[in-house]
Amino acid sequence: MKDRLPPLNSLRAFDAAARHLSFQRAAEELNVTPSALSFQIRQLEEFLQLPLFERLNRGVALTEAGARFAPSVQDGFERLHAAMNQLRPSTPDDVLTVTTGPSFAAKWLSPRIHRFLEQYPDIELRIAANLSLSDLRKDAIDVAIRFGAGHYPGLRVEPLAEDAVLPLISPVLLAERFGGALTYGDLAALTLLHDDSAAFLPNAVTWATWLKQAGADGIDASRGARFNHADHALEAAVDQAGIALGRLTLAARDIRAGRLVAPFDLVMPANASFYFCCLPQVSTSPKIEAFRGFVREEIEGERAELDRMWKSG
Repeated sequence: MKDRLPPLNSLRAFDAAARHLSFQRAAEELNVTPSALSFQIRQLEEFLQLPLFERLNRGVALTEAGARFAPSVQDGFERLHAAMNQLRPSTPDDVLTVTTGPSFAAKWLSPRIHRFLEQYPDIELRIAANLSLSDLRKDAIDVAIRFGAGHYPGLRVEPLAEDAVLPLISPVLLAERFGGALTYGDLAALTLLHDDSAAFLPNAVTWATWLKQAGADGIDASRGARFNHADHALEAAVDQAGIALGRLTLAARDIRAGRLVAPFDLVMPANASFYFCCLPQVSTSPKIEAFRGFVREEIEGERAELDRMWKSG
């Protein structure tokens, strides 16, 4: 054992679990399943021939050996991150590279880019939309806008908007088939459009969750069409394919434009938020501060407009 180190993944799993004292939250941070994280920790314990955690009914606790080991592992990762940051490719001062999910890029960010460019014509904006989490420590990326629970170690993380979930339908479909009003019973005659993009969250709100909260009995929540991109489910609803359980942040523009309407009053918290993430050492750079301020202003303005719409309606 003296001649070799344990697997890096098992050390990362231990570090996350030691900080959270929760396998569930550590797994969410590392984007793995709790069972995979538990397996990695067992590998480390077998390698060290020492128990590192006590498995309790409602969580875990560090053993004496784990408590002695955790600070050294955390310090090792911090030193490794610092060394990587020194090698990290930087973007020019007039270039701002932003990574985010495809749905947020399509439904929220892209329609607003022109306003940012009008305010900051000297900044060249580059959008990298993908489902994988880019590593800001080694990639030439300035900002990440991520949807989740906010556990992104090594980054400066700021909440942007707590999201909400609600059923949304085309007003044309609502008027032509249901006379402009919908009952819970009518849902049996509609195709349920499922957004599975947030399924990685432990408390993701689904059609089954919403129907139970609404007290809508007798509706089969498993049927319908499923989408792994949130914007695809919303577009299908706009095109009258059925009724989507959509996220408010992504659907707000369609609601304001009258392409989608909310036929029920029940709105549920999404149990997740959008977060503005960047490396701490670049968080005060002028281009990042400009983009942070722009995003916040846009989100606050949109939410205020939606509130006015619903109060007047």
